[in-house]
Amino acid sequence: MSQSYLESAEAVPEVRLLTPEDLRLVLFAGMRDFRRAPAFGLFFAATYVIFGWIILYALTTSGNLWWILPAAAGFPILGPFIACGLYEVSRRLELGLPLHWGEVLGVILSQKDRQIPSMAAIVVIFFLFWNFLSHMVFALFMGMQPIVNISSSFESFLTAHGLTLLVVELLVGAVFASILFSITVVSLPLLLDREIDFVTAMITSVQVVQANPVLMLSWGITIAGILFFAMLPGFLGLLIALPVLGHATWHLYRLALD
Repeated sequence: MSQSYLESAEAVPEVRLLTPEDLRLVLFAGMRDFRRAPAFGLFFAATYVIFGWIILYALTTSGNLWWILPAAAGFPILGPFIACGLYEVSRRLELGLPLHWGEVLGVILSQKDRQIPSMAAIVVIFFLFWNFLSHMVFALFMGMQPIVNISSSFESFLTAHGLTLLVVELLVGAVFASILFSITVVSLPLLLDREIDFVTAMITSVQVVQANPVLMLSWGITIAGILFFAMLPGFLGLLIALPVLGHATWHLYRLALD
């Protein structure tokens, strides 16, 4: 086990100020790591894409086409956990350690005895509450609309109620995404790299955002935009976008914390 896994719980790195050049550097570093270990990137991304297909198939066959929108908006919330494998690959590339499947997957499985499951629980709660709130907002604005089948009649969303619904859904989603982004932007790679508790990791992540509000907003918008367009062709774009963003997030963590 490497020295980084034996760091003291008190060894919390200090937050650094970032520059626009740093964001460009981490994206290039993410592309570089993906090119150096494409099999790992494609494996972890394919796992995410397959889950996306399963959700899409379940919603389509059940006739609940409307719920594709909140599910698609909330589904990327689960991305950081798939990215844990990418963080480990970048960590090993950085340290010059060999990339063996058994060792990489073993490190990920070993996280069940550390702090990442606690973070997983928080993210899952966010995801479930976001879906619950989406249902509630939908019912408030569209529940009384006199249409035959609201799950497939997209014309209903061109009405005043429908347009208001979409605006409210986007605003609520933006608030949830902002909060979740703030507490996870560097907390997951930090938990993977050091032995600290998940509350400290979340606080440190929020401190990074507070110290670099404009740059972190730009980074969040960049991630959201890339993921949105990557999901359009049947989630297939995620096979490239997820590995690059996952590796880039590791390098952002290394730059953001001294």
